[in-house]
Amino acid sequence: MKFGEHIKQLREQNHLLQRQLANALDMDSAMLSKIERGERRAKREHIPILASQLRTNEKELFTIWLADQVYELIKEEENATEILRTVGENINNTNNKHLV
Repeated sequence: MKFGEHIKQLREQNHLLQRQLANALDMDSAMLSKIERGERRAKREHIPILASQLRTNEKELFTIWLADQVYELIKEEENATEILRTVGENINNTNNKHLV
């Protein structure tokens, strides 16, 4: 599930209006609506506020947010899966070097 869809689902589960959540994020309802529809991106600094307001795990929300950023970057690449595999290998190699 994409970040915006996830935010909307959590907002509705928590019986919050867009204007209530938008106010907590210091933005207008129109901007939040665009984020929920995937037309705009939430800022990283919005993640802790969203997690608190939506009563969800901040780390999980950040993971979905960042995955959405990566997806937008490589979605049209023919070898997107290979790109992600290579990134995973690079991360594992970096983590292994830190353990030595």
